[in-house]
Parts: sequence; structure tokens; C-alpha cells
Amino acid sequence: MHHNIVRIKQNIEPLRQQIINHKVYSAINELEDLQVFMEHHIYAVWDFMSLLKALQINLTCTTLPWFPVGDAVTRQLINEIVAGEESDLDTDGNVKSHFELYLDAMVQCGANIAPINHFLRSLQNGRDFAMAFELADVPQAGRNFISSTFETINSGKTHLQAASFTFGREDLIPNMFFSMVNDLNSTQPEKVSIFKYYLERHIEVDGDHHSHLALSMTEKLCEKDEQFWIEAEATTKLALQKRIDLWDAAYDQIVSRKVLV
Repeated sequence: MHHNIVRIKQNIEPLRQQIINHKVYSAINELEDLQVFMEHHIYAVWDFMSLLKALQINLTCTTLPWFPVGDAVTRQLINEIVAGEESDLDTDGNVKSHFELYLDAMVQCGANIAPINHFLRSLQNGRDFAMAFELADVPQAGRNFISSTFETINSGKTHLQAASFTFGREDLIPNMFFSMVNDLNSTQPEKVSIFKYYLERHIEVDGDHHSHLALSMTEKLCEKDEQFWIEAEATTKLALQKRIDLWDAAYDQIVSRKVLV
């Protein structure tokens, strides 16, 4: 493994640990808590697709006439992940993106999908992000998360997009979260079965194979440019910090709801 990859992994480990050991996971023990979590997490699920598409646009040919663009192995990685994320199968065997699957899980669970739908409709109708956030009343941490990702996207720097994708998005879901979802599913499968399936699919699709290829993509894009490696690490740390902030916001809302109850 490239020494700079090793260095980034070492330097982001404290942030990864903060996410893996985040108090939000132990705060979720009933359906209403999971609803709050999902109402925050959906923004990260959505903007992952945008980051992936930025990589597809920049590292493969998406214009006409077609030419072989960039590194062939990187193209394979991007196309494989796009296929997995944009056209997977749901529990009934219907083709769905992971985003749409997550929305189905939210509906089943009783979470509120009106804000995310309103947000996307506003963007589709030509509103800018600031206005779409306001109209949909997106949680502040969700706004910050998306804004940070789109700064990376709009930088046009593929090495930063790849670093954020590779290190900032490794799905950092601890075992206790799975066991909590399994517990809820054993008592209320009609509420949680789709979310359980989503988590399982995510782990299968984002397994070792993809993370290994993503590391080599980042390595190829940074290569021998020391400045690129420094920027890549800074972008990764920012992405992880925004994830922590998003989890903090979900935690605060979960706890305040319990106090009110």
C-alpha cells in the first residue's frame, strides 16, 4: 500500500473512531429514534450519489462523441459502483437505486420524507441550494454536509472527489447498530425489514473489493504530487467531521424528543 495512503489512514483514524463509537447508536432503541436518525442520514445517502456521479463525469466519458477517458481500471470501478448504487434490487426484486430503497425504508419505518422530497423538487425546479434548503426546511447539519460535499464536487479536482469518496464514505456502521436494527426487526419487521435489507445490501455492494479499488483510484489521481496528497487528507478530514456533525444533530434531536416524552 502506498505510504501516503497509509499516512492518511493513520491520520483520520481518530475521526473514524469518533464516528464508529458515536453516542447516537446507543441512543437509538425504539422506532421513533430510528426515524429521527433516518431523517438526517437521508441527506448523506443522497449526496453520496452526487459525489459518485461527479467521479463518473470526470473519470469516464459521459459526452459524445465517445473517447476512452482516463485509467481503464478506474473506469471499471466507477461503472461498477454506479450500477450497484443506481440500479440495485429491492426486497421484491424491483430495480431501485439505493437512495430510492432508503426512501422506501423511511416510509415503512414511519419517518418523514417530505423534506428530502421537497428539497429535490426545488432543485429540479431550478432553485439554488440555499433556497432549496430553506423551502424544504432541511436540518442545519444536513445543509452543512451537502454544502461541504458540493464544494469538493465544484472544485473540479478529481483527487479530492476520489479522496472524499474513498475515505470519507467508508460506511462506518458499528455492530451494535446492526444488532439494534435486528432487534427492532424481530419485533416489528413490518416497520424495519426494508432498512435491514438496505444495510445488508450496502455492506455487500461496498465490500472489500470496492474499497480496495477506490484506494487505488485515489492513489492514481494523487500519484507523485505531494500537494495533492495534503489536499486529499484535508478534504477527507472535513468529510468525516461533517458526518460527525450530522450524527451529533441526530443524537441531539433523539435525546430532546425523549426528554419531551
